[in-house]
Amino acid sequence: MSADFDLLVIGGGINGAGIANLAAQSGLVVLLVEQDDLAAHTSSQSSKLIHGGLRYLEFGELRLVREALAEREVLLAMAPHLVRPLTFVLPVGALSRPAWMIGAGLFVYDHLGRRKTLAKCRRLNLRRDPLGRNLAPGLNAGFSYSDCAVDDARLVVLNAMQAEEYGASILPRTRLLGAERQQGGWQARIRRADGSERSLSARALVNATGPWAARLGAELQPGAPPVALRLVKGSHIVVPRLYQGDQAYILQQDDRRVVFALPYGEFNLIGTTDVPYEGEPGEVCASAGEIEYLCRAVNAYFCQQTSPRDVVWHYAGVRPLFDDGASEARAVTRDYQLQLQAPLDGAPLLSVLGGKLTTYRQLALAALARLAPYFPEALPAADPPLALPGGTLPLPDLSRYQIDLARRFPFVPPTTLAAMIRRHGARCEMLLRGVARLQDLGRDFGGGLYLREVEWLCAEEWAAQPDDVLWRRTKCGLAMTAAQKQDFAAWWQERSAADDRHGALQGQQ
Repeated sequence: MSADFDLLVIGGGINGAGIANLAAQSGLVVLLVEQDDLAAHTSSQSSKLIHGGLRYLEFGELRLVREALAEREVLLAMAPHLVRPLTFVLPVGALSRPAWMIGAGLFVYDHLGRRKTLAKCRRLNLRRDPLGRNLAPGLNAGFSYSDCAVDDARLVVLNAMQAEEYGASILPRTRLLGAERQQGGWQARIRRADGSERSLSARALVNATGPWAARLGAELQPGAPPVALRLVKGSHIVVPRLYQGDQAYILQQDDRRVVFALPYGEFNLIGTTDVPYEGEPGEVCASAGEIEYLCRAVNAYFCQQTSPRDVVWHYAGVRPLFDDGASEARAVTRDYQLQLQAPLDGAPLLSVLGGKLTTYRQLALAALARLAPYFPEALPAADPPLALPGGTLPLPDLSRYQIDLARRFPFVPPTTLAAMIRRHGARCEMLLRGVARLQDLGRDFGGGLYLREVEWLCAEEWAAQPDDVLWRRTKCGLAMTAAQKQDFAAWWQERSAADDRHGALQGQQ
């Protein structure tokens, strides 16, 4: 059949954006639709790590860990402004696995994947090493190893931006009203945020809706075997700094779980929990019990104590895991599964189950491989992979680029400039073009957020609501006062009303 699109991707999280990106690079005509903002749900509610998954070794997930370890290096090269190396400290105490077991696991972790730039693991005397000075008495031994941190929501947005650069159509806040197979393809109907509707056709459909994958699968194929999905809630809290330094800590608990304590600007990010979830995915939130659990988890390890009263922000996400029958939520596989359903005379439907942020690109490659028989004209995605937007720096490393920008824009506060570079990388050249003084950045909303960047995020990155800017495209909301956030919301509402009035006037002319 002749179709408007080769591939219709439903879902604007990391898996949907990654598949759309590589499909567009392969020459396919792609449409991605997302009912909310890009990365509005699970993909912005992670621990914000690019990591091999040290604890997955305990469950025998060798293939997943090997793949994830290799992807750390790939993503470091693709987005050096967004992905940064991070040292993890693993104290050995009364709640820990035995030191010999941890040492053996870290040896495997170091040698299972290709490690080019990250430091190898080492044993620590926490009584003498500076990395132990923040820890509670009695924690005398430990280990350090390397993984990476990432801004998860921005990783999604950059993949969507690159997909658009290669011709994909990206439509956030667009709902799929329905789709059915007709004449060897899919006929679908979508509704935009403004209420307008459109019918379209596609040769193949990808169900990358995360926690909604089972529901959408049942709607698209009534009577077909259900999608094997298991929903697990993970919650995080942000608290004032418990320790100094850029290192992270991985803290073992008496229930065999681990909790991360991560540097997060002036704060620490603490997480995560693993709780079975049966509610509406879009309404998930951290419970009082989970917040209390995370506070107890870090209090067992640090001299500086914290409590639920100290929490400045919390969030929760629903992980759509492939149901492998594990008895405990923490033991459910984090590997991905791709379920392809394609009648002999019908168009394919590919459902994406599970996966993790680190391996999104390998998942996307696997998805395209499953769909390859339906698109013999497509070319393989670039190898080595292309740098993500902003990832091709004009200087050899990020620190030198930051020094160069500080020299050229000395009037921009250093913390603001550093945050802009972490968000936009080399695209700062376009963001700051024509800026000759601080006033050229426009209104200062607080928290390092200026009008110029807000307008950039709306024009270039599909930001359409205050939270899109404050909590997903940036994390400036964390550094703003309650009054500043209220002022920003009021300004946004006034701006939107002015745009509506202008649109109505244009329509009358």
